Amino acid sequence: ASAAGYAIDNPVLIIAGALVGASGIILTVIMCKAMNRSLSNVLFSAFGTAESTGVVTGEADTRTVRNYGPEDGAILLTNAQSIVVVPGYGMAVAQAQHAVRELCDLLQDQGIKVAYAIHPVAGRMPGHMNVLLAEANVPYDQLKEMETVNPEMENTDVVLVIGANDVVNPAARDDPQSSIAGMPIIEADKSRGIIILKRSLGVGYAGEQNELFFNDKTMMLFGDAKDTVMALIQEVKALAE
Repeated sequence: ASAAGYAIDNPVLIIAGALVGASGIILTVIMCKAMNRSLSNVLFSAFGTAESTGVVTGEADTRTVRNYGPEDGAILLTNAQSIVVVPGYGMAVAQAQHAVRELCDLLQDQGIKVAYAIHPVAGRMPGHMNVLLAEANVPYDQLKEMETVNPEMENTDVVLVIGANDVVNPAARDDPQSSIAGMPIIEADKSRGIIILKRSLGVGYAGEQNELFFNDKTMMLFGDAKDTVMALIQEVKALAE
């Protein structure tokens, strides 16, 4: 836009292009800082490829996960005293934010403490999850930043991960060879119980297998996030009757 402004001698285009470019640079710096990576590393290090993750092509992961249904998830949720919801890109794709708020409202009506843990790069840009949850009228004071929620994880009964992947992967903290080593994460693995809503065991943007899937405390609920949350709502209502 700035180049076009110079070409046609239009100050408005020049200024608008400069503002857009500056905001884009600021956004990029924020995301790189949140991922603990330099801009050059993200641009030129083949991030998310098999070479960068150390995964050998064709080598199958033989570990198993615990696959449960919505009724099992509802029992775990309704027996908790504190729950932390970790939203991610999968929630955005499924447009599940309104269903998530409805589920959390039901749980709060039963006296359960609910908070939302927001990672700076969850989704596709900083603030993505905040915008979606605000659209669903989630109270702002329930949104907790990563630095605030992590110290409370050991006293949290259940973490409900909805479509998030890299931002909760313990490999970033525990595996120096991981492609996301050093990236700050939401430490869901330190909670007493974990429920993960995912379509599959597929990797996230980093191309890294999520070690949280294989945690002994993890309960996997496979399927579309919105459909699964709606099923959880029905099961929670049935248990309350």
